[in-house]
Amino acid sequence: MWLPNLGPPPPYEQGLTMASERKKRSNKYLDLEYLNRPSWVNAKVAYKQVRKGKADGNRYALWVRKNIQRYLYSIGCFIQLHCGKVLFVGLLLLSLCCVGLKSVQIETDVQKLWVEEGGRLEKELTYTKEAIGAGSDITNQVVIQTPKVGNNVLTQESFKQHRDALVKASEITVTMFDLQWKFRDLCYLAQFPMFEDSLIDNTLEQILPCVVMSPLDCFWEGAQVLGPQNFHLSGFVQLRWINLNPLELVQKMKEDFPDGDMMEEVLLKSGISSGYQEKPCIDPTDPDCPDTAPNKVSQQEPDFGAELTGGCYGFATKYMHWDEDLIVGGVRKNQSGHIVRAEALQSVFLLMGESQMYEYWKKDYKTTGIDWTQERARMVLEAWHRKFTDTMNGFNNDTMTDNMYGFSMTSLMDIMKEFSSISIPRVAIGYILMLFYACVTLLRWNNVIQSQSGIGIAGVLLVALAVAAGLGICSILGIAFNASTTQIIPFLALGLGVNDMFLITHTYAENANNDNIPFKEQTAECLKRTGTTVLLTSVSNMLAFFSAVIIPIPALRVFCIQAGILILFNLVAVLLIYPAICSLDLKRKKNKRVDVFCCFESYGDNNTVIELQPHINVHDPVDRELSPPPGYSPPSYHPPPYSDLLARDMIAQSSTDGGHAQTVLAPHEGQFVTRCGSPIPFSTYDTANNNSRQCLTDGDTVTCKERFAKLQKACLTTSLTALAVNKYAPFLQKTPVKVFTSIFFIVILIIGIWGTAQVKDGLDLTDVVPRDTYEYSFLENQSKYFGFYSIYLVTKDADYPNNQRLLREYHRSFQNVDKILKEKDGSLPTFWLDTFRDWLVGLQAAFDRDYANGTFHKNGWYLNASDDAVLAYKLLAQTGNPDNSVDETQITKTRLVNAEGIIYPPAFYNYLTVWISNDGLAYSYSMGEIRPETQSWPHDPYDMDMKIPKAKNIIYAQVPFYLSRLSDTEEILDIVLQIRSICDDFTSRGLPNYPSGIPFTFWEQYIKLRFYLMLALLCILVVTFTVLSVVLVNPWLAAIIVVIVSLILVELFGFMGILGLKLSAIPAVILIVSVGIGVEFTVHVSVGFLSSIGTRNDRMLMALEHTFAPVVHGAISTFLGIIMLAGAEFDFIVRYFFLVLTGLVLIGLLNGLVLLPVILSVFGPPSEVRPKENDERIPTPSPESSPRARIRNLPVRATRQSRKMKYPRRIPSDISLTTISEEPSQYSSTEIVVQPEVVVETSLQQPKDGNSQQQTLPNAADDSSSTKSSSKNNSPPGSIVSAPATHVTRVKATATVKVEVHTPLPGTVPELQDYKRRRRKDNTDSSNSDSDSSS
Repeated sequence: MWLPNLGPPPPYEQGLTMASERKKRSNKYLDLEYLNRPSWVNAKVAYKQVRKGKADGNRYALWVRKNIQRYLYSIGCFIQLHCGKVLFVGLLLLSLCCVGLKSVQIETDVQKLWVEEGGRLEKELTYTKEAIGAGSDITNQVVIQTPKVGNNVLTQESFKQHRDALVKASEITVTMFDLQWKFRDLCYLAQFPMFEDSLIDNTLEQILPCVVMSPLDCFWEGAQVLGPQNFHLSGFVQLRWINLNPLELVQKMKEDFPDGDMMEEVLLKSGISSGYQEKPCIDPTDPDCPDTAPNKVSQQEPDFGAELTGGCYGFATKYMHWDEDLIVGGVRKNQSGHIVRAEALQSVFLLMGESQMYEYWKKDYKTTGIDWTQERARMVLEAWHRKFTDTMNGFNNDTMTDNMYGFSMTSLMDIMKEFSSISIPRVAIGYILMLFYACVTLLRWNNVIQSQSGIGIAGVLLVALAVAAGLGICSILGIAFNASTTQIIPFLALGLGVNDMFLITHTYAENANNDNIPFKEQTAECLKRTGTTVLLTSVSNMLAFFSAVIIPIPALRVFCIQAGILILFNLVAVLLIYPAICSLDLKRKKNKRVDVFCCFESYGDNNTVIELQPHINVHDPVDRELSPPPGYSPPSYHPPPYSDLLARDMIAQSSTDGGHAQTVLAPHEGQFVTRCGSPIPFSTYDTANNNSRQCLTDGDTVTCKERFAKLQKACLTTSLTALAVNKYAPFLQKTPVKVFTSIFFIVILIIGIWGTAQVKDGLDLTDVVPRDTYEYSFLENQSKYFGFYSIYLVTKDADYPNNQRLLREYHRSFQNVDKILKEKDGSLPTFWLDTFRDWLVGLQAAFDRDYANGTFHKNGWYLNASDDAVLAYKLLAQTGNPDNSVDETQITKTRLVNAEGIIYPPAFYNYLTVWISNDGLAYSYSMGEIRPETQSWPHDPYDMDMKIPKAKNIIYAQVPFYLSRLSDTEEILDIVLQIRSICDDFTSRGLPNYPSGIPFTFWEQYIKLRFYLMLALLCILVVTFTVLSVVLVNPWLAAIIVVIVSLILVELFGFMGILGLKLSAIPAVILIVSVGIGVEFTVHVSVGFLSSIGTRNDRMLMALEHTFAPVVHGAISTFLGIIMLAGAEFDFIVRYFFLVLTGLVLIGLLNGLVLLPVILSVFGPPSEVRPKENDERIPTPSPESSPRARIRNLPVRATRQSRKMKYPRRIPSDISLTTISEEPSQYSSTEIVVQPEVVVETSLQQPKDGNSQQQTLPNAADDSSSTKSSSKNNSPPGSIVSAPATHVTRVKATATVKVEVHTPLPGTVPELQDYKRRRRKDNTDSSNSDSDSSS
């Protein structure tokens, strides 16, 4: 539509305009959406309506909302005014926070992740560490062999392969710090007593073998695994364990060494006799097989099952007994109890811990050239562990008859580190999918200017940057990352942030098409409307996660802290930085720039107002008169082509004197142009629109091309919002649908409750190891055939000398624990106190025998007294009193061990010093690890000194046990609880103790996991309810949201049970995450419902209209972010992350967009604002008092007349005319400003009959409102024009009047009131005079 140029406004209007611009931010423009959603659009106006009594509502909720909107509005105005600066500073700060990612620390230590902080397990581990030091535990390297074909490994070929693998492992050497480290340098060695003769000590040290628990110890080939490989001894041939008879060797050494008898006695007491020389050979044809082997002569294979029955013995038979459950698995026995078939063999290499290795080598010549530390000892051990695993797994090839699987804790920790590390390609592809989805969903194919792909892409990148910045801050704060951080946090935070981004983008698009919102307030209005819900969901989730910090499990606590920090960063990015991006996009739209490609300008906007302007034809400069319409044609007449009709369009012009508008024919040379001045070719003009911007065509003739264009336009303009309004919401409003939905979700709830009952606690190690790895095969077979774990029962600081009965009763109480490996007779393995007592009993027997033989006299002993008797004499003389430590008169009055088996209490610690120093082999295999360590006191029978140093009071001692046949978490938890019960019972009886070992460190977390999970969820739900109730001031709605979130929790938990997943810490974290996701899915819809007006069904429809699309987009984008987890190599990631998170998104979407709208439409709370008369809309608010105008000083060049003018003191209001009829008398207007706007509508009418008609066009020159510029294009006066019978054109002019009502406060504009009073008086006088003259 063309309007004349009226020139610049008068000076006083310029002043008003400037004042209006200054007060623009405070003006409230009436939005038609306010009538249906008052508190959403403008809570301040709604609050005033309620206070004036024009509507009912929640006054407190509106007060809270209006204050939040006021601050958000101010922030939005500032951001749009300084969008470039805000964006630059925001991106700079986020980028600086990302620097912290350089110092990321990933924690994989189970003790630091899953051990309850401040709990008893943490205290126990700390006590152990302080008592014996970190890294003192013996490490086990395990080899398992299973058959490739069949189910029996009791064959010669299988045992040969097992032997070759173990020999290869014993030969492993690693080079670290320019030194070679062999198996013997790292292995756990037995300890012999110390002798005065260093030659004997050196000899025993050379032949002392490493400890290897293996089924090969039942055969001579077990000697091939022991180190050293060979050694030399004067007078003997080259010695190796394959040809070594230790007892025979010692007997020959007795001739040259005086301590030979003592050495022989030590070997016999330890059960060391002929070594492996009298054991059967696996391959009797082996040339090295000794002649003393039972099957050497017969050359027959041994009965492998019979040899393995009851277990095997190492070289020290008294202390080295390997139970059959430890070395052979999957056994089948005959009626006599002998093994006839086995499916697996297992061998265990015992290595020193890092602390033991450091102590062993710190004073050795080998490490004098390097800076030997415990850390370096750990590095050497880890390097050997990795090489051991690779060597054992290297035996898996086609030439081998069986499968060999090696395993070490180092390899498991390496897998855990890989599992906990961030997969950059996976995260990148997930984010790229989100970018692509945001680009496609926000792209408007039919309008590149109104398209929003650019801000969608920028929003996803911004949220990703915020996530990285939040993680960087977490790293700077010293918060270590773990598997939950690296696998869940990036997708959770991105999903939550993208949800809010889509909501803001959706509202931004709605406001951009709203003419009632000024351009400079677009960002402020967007934040005012959506910022409340974004702030509400973010603050609710943030506080909920922070409240879950009360959970004492470190991994869960760290996750909650990191999630809360990331939500805070997302909130800042979405509420402060993203609106700046939207503000820049507003400038792009204003400048008609193409979306994404902002450097290009578009002229093809379908929404551009098209004007008709004269066409200057350079080829025909002469103006031609407009030809009259074509005359009547015969019945064969066809409508002219579109281009011809286009030249006969209408144009409306306004007269200069303010008269009525005139409609005339357009000039023939006219053409369509945009306001940018670019012509639009006729051939490309849109023929699908039927409005005043197109020419008249025959509506009954629709071609296929036009139908296709119409269908194409419908497809391009289809959106989720239209789907929600036109299809989905009306469908949910139907009563049968509500009933079916309720029944359906009740069934889902019942299934969820049933699935919840099916969820078991635990986490199998096979779940966290990739399936196609040797580690997975090892763990699977180890759990299937052996279930082997070593544990220790630790006794703390107690009165050991006087509590020996209680200590032995404590040991015997574990007899009923069936998973503990026992001896052949069913008794428990002996522990250090029993071994200590037995050693003293032997000494007492030797003393009694020699004393009866007269080898002792009043002041000592004779030379023929045995060494044990002499040692017993010295021990019997100990009193335990530091002031009088020796009393030889009591040697016949006291006994080392009384008849009840109680060691003499006063001298208990004196005896302990002697036992540890002189029976080292027994002590080492008892694994007592008594602390503090005792002084070294080797016995010399020729030493007459009777004083024996007293050991310090024991503060730490341990009792070792082996557990077997533990295949699942339930069995392990039963054992853990059973052992814990025994320990707690004896603690209450005065013997402080606790269990230690992998089952307690890994699995004890499940004892209280459900309790802490329920506590965390309860805290989160309570905080969520509190925040929603306080902010919305509506506990009713808050309760509905919490109920829906609780249903999501139950359904997700049941979904895990149906999939067969187990409850562990990671699923517990996801359950906590589900609360945040559930809040995102529910709060937006609920707030939309609460802020709408009408019936519950209408309010549900309006809520879905504004939130359906962003919620769906957020859910799909979250799913796209996690879809890359489906291809992870870890089965645990696929099952526990991808499937559970996918189920969470699906369940949350169904509950948030299906169940919640139905519940709100039936049980929803009343609206925040409720009209008193019309239930469907709120009454239009009264116009506010115009703000006082600030008129600048007039310029110097202003005319005198303009200086004398009276200026209005108020800024014109923007409230519409619809408010006038509803105003009470006290709001009478004093000034009305009318701005006419003329719109031309064209319509097509078909005549009733087919006869030709003639129509007389009025003479434009006769119209008083005509102008010269328009009259020349009109037809002559009274001319008769013939027209086709099928085309009748009517022109209808409608004036849309915009009225501004100004209501200045009384007495504020006296000059203007006087002026209008005089003017009314003058008008009255003039009318009276006119009437007098007429009369």
